[in-house]
This record gives sequence, structure tokens and C-alpha cells, in this order.
Amino acid sequence: MSAPEYFKESEKPSDQFDDGSNKDLWSIFKIMGEFVDGYDKLLKVGPCVSVYGSARLKPGNKYYDMAVKTAELISENGFGVITGGGPGIMEAGNRGAKNMGGKSVGLGIELPFEQGVNEYVHPQYEINFKYFFVRKVMFVKYAQGFIVFPGGFGTLDELFETLTLIQTQKIKRIPIVLVGTEYWGGLVDWIQNRLVDDGLINEADVDLFLLTDDYEEAVKHVCDFYKKRKLEPNFSY
Repeated sequence: MSAPEYFKESEKPSDQFDDGSNKDLWSIFKIMGEFVDGYDKLLKVGPCVSVYGSARLKPGNKYYDMAVKTAELISENGFGVITGGGPGIMEAGNRGAKNMGGKSVGLGIELPFEQGVNEYVHPQYEINFKYFFVRKVMFVKYAQGFIVFPGGFGTLDELFETLTLIQTQKIKRIPIVLVGTEYWGGLVDWIQNRLVDDGLINEADVDLFLLTDDYEEAVKHVCDFYKKRKLEPNFSY
């Protein structure tokens, strides 16, 4: 029995990518430019902690308000704060850093439904990206820790990519904290009851992050981690 054919001969995908324009080759220079600009600026900022979370949470939401306090405490302990530069939890992180006179870094991304970085990003520490993957490299390379509040696909993407890089030893271990047991508890249970129990990850991999409702514990976890470790940019990719 022959396999079914889903395309007519003239419609088959063979050789349809090459239009002779070499646009893909020229895009390499744009990508290189974003890496150079990001490396140059962030190396001068110094040690930072990344604050991740939803762009949709507003002032008055318990996690937004907690993220402000978290960033204030991060700044009090001498770290800068890196966020994605947008609204929601990102705005809260930058707001807390600015409240304490700390370094408030925003790694913006060009999106059709978001306009620029939030008002709490210091102009000196504003960097805008076209490519998500370049932006994610900057987060991983220059953050000394990750404090992650409730968020959607983007937050989960950044969280699991960082965990994967640590698990596969592409970067050294850095502290990761999930804030909000009500939000993250079901995911953590699934990781334990499915991934670990089914042998898809090692039991020790669950120890790569801390789950808490206490923002002071979150910041303390990061600070305690570096009492015996050198602060330096992470090797990534």
C-alpha cells in the first residue's frame, strides 16, 4: 500500500525556502548587533537579580505589591534588578529598585501589543531587543539569581529554560525562587509526581528551586547562596 500524497506536484515543499534574497544571512548581522550591545551595557551594570512574572498584574494585586517589596530588598542588599521592562510584575520590580535608588534594568522586547519600557527603568539601563532568544541570553548571563512570580507562557519559558541550562551544566547553578505556593504548588506537585516518579528527571532536580510565600526568604535565599560563591557573569549557550 503506497503512502498517501497530500500535495500536488507543483505544491510540494522542496526548494521553496530559497527566494534568492539571502535575507536570512543578512539577519545574522542584526543578531550580532543585539548581542554586542547587550553584552557591552550589562557587563557595566554589575551583579543583578532577575524578577520575572506576568505583565498583566496591576498595582494592588498581592503579587505586584510583593514584587515591589522584593526588589526594594534586593536593592538594599547591593544587587541591581533586571526585568523584561514591561508592565505588571516587571514594572513592580523596576519600581522597587528605583524606590531604593538601586540599578533598575529593563530588557525590552519589540511586541505589537506593548509600547516601550515602563517608567521605572533607568534610561542608562534600558536595552531593547527584537529577538527573544538574544534577550533570554542576557537574562541568564548577567543575572545572579531569579525570583519568579506568577506568570504565563513567557514566565514559564524563561523559568524552564534556566532550569534546563543548570540541569545540563551549560551554566553554573544559580538560585531560583518561585514566589506563591497557591500559584506554583500544582506545578511543583506535577514535577514531583510525574517527572520524578516517572524517571524523566532526577529527584535532585527538584532542589534546583525554592518555593515560598515569603519575599524576605526569597531574597535571603539569593544572598545566602553568594556568601561562599563568587559573583560573576554566567556562561550561557
